[in-house]
Amino acid sequence: MITVRDEGPLRVVTLDRPDARNALTPAGLDALAEAVTDAPASVVYLHGAGGAFSAGADLGEVARIAEEGGVDAFIERGQATATAIESADAVVVAGIDGPARGGGVELALACDLRVATPDATFGEPGVTFGLFGAWGGTVRLPEVVGMGDALDLSLSGRVIDAAEAHRIGLVSRVVEEPRAVAEELARNDPSALAAIKHRVRDRASRSEQEDREKRAFETLVAEHADALADYRKD
Repeated sequence: MITVRDEGPLRVVTLDRPDARNALTPAGLDALAEAVTDAPASVVYLHGAGGAFSAGADLGEVARIAEEGGVDAFIERGQATATAIESADAVVVAGIDGPARGGGVELALACDLRVATPDATFGEPGVTFGLFGAWGGTVRLPEVVGMGDALDLSLSGRVIDAAEAHRIGLVSRVVEEPRAVAEELARNDPSALAAIKHRVRDRASRSEQEDREKRAFETLVAEHADALADYRKD
């Protein structure tokens, strides 16, 4: 269900269940979280196989788990996976080619960068069958696109294309080859990538953020002292 390939500073993680549009089971969520948090690479490229990103939760699995009274545990695993993506040291780039629905959108929202092809589409269809996005969707979606667009997408269940997703800020870029963006990032300094990710994502008080920013910068200066000295000579 999840395949991993390491290519130097880039780890490629594939949601590999194309017959189910890469829908995720509890085991798939655990494997995805491990693939991201254990990455030796500075950048993780997350994408889906078979012309889709992900349909989100496997609804057949949700129904089975509901009969056994374990829905809360399944939701917690989805939330934990999204949090693992968000808090990993590696920068995580979601490459979205084709449909992203429900939990697939929510996992993409947890990534640091969302890059779509012109064929990508996005939707939170839960409301159409009596549910909603509970892998952090009601938390991250308004943070990323704003309250108005978050409510529009979640209350209507409508599907939007890549152009509209870019307009509202759901994706950062629309390109023919999203992986090229991940490769571009992977050419940058790994320590700086991790520091920037953690600093931009910091939700502490303003004064704490500024103090952490200062200390992170000092650490990078010390780490790259020789290179900075050579740069000054040039």
